[in-house]
Amino acid sequence: MGHKAVLGFVILSVFLACKTGHARIKLVALPDRDNAVVRLDNPSATLVEEERVLLLQKGTNKVDFAWKGVRIDPDSIRIQILSHPRDVNLLSVSYPPNEDALVWEISSPQAWEEKIRISYILYNLDRLVTYKLLSDKKEKSVELQSYLVLRNLSGEDFDNSVFTLDYGAPFMTSIQHEGTKQMLFLKKSGVPVEKSFTFDSALLPWDPEKVEGNVGIPVKYIIKNDRQSGLGEFALWGGKARIFQDDGSGTTIFLGEDNASFVPAGEKMELLIGDSRDIVVTQRKMKDARINIRRNTTNGIILYDTEEIMEVKIENFREEAAVLTLIQHIPGQWEMSETTHSYEKEDANKIKFLVSIPGKGKETVVFNYNRRNVR
Repeated sequence: MGHKAVLGFVILSVFLACKTGHARIKLVALPDRDNAVVRLDNPSATLVEEERVLLLQKGTNKVDFAWKGVRIDPDSIRIQILSHPRDVNLLSVSYPPNEDALVWEISSPQAWEEKIRISYILYNLDRLVTYKLLSDKKEKSVELQSYLVLRNLSGEDFDNSVFTLDYGAPFMTSIQHEGTKQMLFLKKSGVPVEKSFTFDSALLPWDPEKVEGNVGIPVKYIIKNDRQSGLGEFALWGGKARIFQDDGSGTTIFLGEDNASFVPAGEKMELLIGDSRDIVVTQRKMKDARINIRRNTTNGIILYDTEEIMEVKIENFREEAAVLTLIQHIPGQWEMSETTHSYEKEDANKIKFLVSIPGKGKETVVFNYNRRNVR
C-alpha cells in the first residue's frame, strides 16, 4: 500500500456458530496487493487491475473496499474470483451512504485463501509521450527515441507495478502520489526519413520578390510507421518531438520541435522543423477568362464558366534533390483540363502535387482548369 494507506480492505466474516444458531462477526485485515497492472492505452482513463488474497471464512463474508482520497470511478469497480470461481459467489454489492466505499457480500462453502482480481478506472494517473529524433548528417535516416512520462496525482502509490501502453513491452516501475517519472520506452535506429518542403498557395506569397524580407518554405521530416522503416507494429501516440541533426563532427544541431499527431500503423508522422530559403516558388495566373456566359432577359450575367491557367516556377538552390509538396485551392465546381504533373485530390477544393526538383535545378508546373457555374 502507499504512504497514504487510502485504498483499504476489511473482511467481515459472518457465519453460524455450531448448535447455538447465533451469528459471530470476525474482523480480518486484508494483506497488501500481490501485484497491480496499470493500463495506459487510453489517454482519457487509466485502468488498474490488482490481485489480492482474501481470507474467507465458511459462510457469508462482507468485504469492505474504501478509497478515501483516491480518484476512483465508483461505477467502474469490479471484482473477479480467481481461485475457486465455481464455488465462491458474489451475492451483492452495497454502498454505505456518504462514504467513498462499497461492501461486497461473498459466499464461500468453506474457509479459503481466495485470490481475487479487482479492477477500476483511476483518474489523475496519466502519461505523456515525447519523442527525440537524431538525424544523420545527410538527413537520410534518424534514430527515433520515445519517452513515457508518468504523472501521478491520483492519491495512490504504486510500488513495483506493471505498466502497459498499447505498444512496446510492459515494464515494471514504482511511482508515488504526486510523483513524475520519465523513462525511455522505444528506441529505433536507422529509421528512413524524407525531408519534405511544402508550398500552400493559400498561405504563402505567390511572388516572393515583391515581399519584404525572406520568404521561407516550411520543411518537414516525414517518417513512415511501417515495417519497411523498422516500425509499423503499433500506433505511435501523439506528443512533443524535438529534432536534432548530427553535424558530422561529433556534436549535434537542434533543428526544431513540433507536436506529433497520433499515427496509426501504416500512416506517416510529419514533423515541422522550420522554414527553408533554399527552395523558391513563384506562382502566377497566366489566364483567367470567362466563358459560356449565361444572361437573363435584361442581359445581366447570371452564370459563367472560367478557363484558368496557373504557372508555378520552382527553383532549388540546394546541392541535393528535393521534393516539394505543392498545394492548390480551387473553389466551387471545377474540372482539370490539362496539367504537366499528376496530382491528388485532398478534398473537393484542394489538390496536391508532389514535385521532384534536382539539385541546383528548376521545375515548372502548369495546370489548366475550368470552374463551372460561377455566379
